[in-house]
Amino acid sequence: MRTTVNLEPEALAKAKLLSRQRGVSLGKIVSELILQATGAKRPAGLRNGVSVFPRRKGPAPNLETVNRLRD
Repeated sequence: MRTTVNLEPEALAKAKLLSRQRGVSLGKIVSELILQATGAKRPAGLRNGVSVFPRRKGPAPNLETVNRLRD
């Protein structure tokens, strides 16, 4: 989506620097910074049209655990 925003010169300079360092567009950097600052959680992503859950620490489930929880 295109829009026009007025940024302080220092903010624009820092966003441009991050954009060059990460090799992504200025718009993507500004979007990431806004979402990060507002505490918005980003979706983990999609795989084959299905939402992917974020990885969690701990042991991976096995068939025994699944069967126990199902019962």
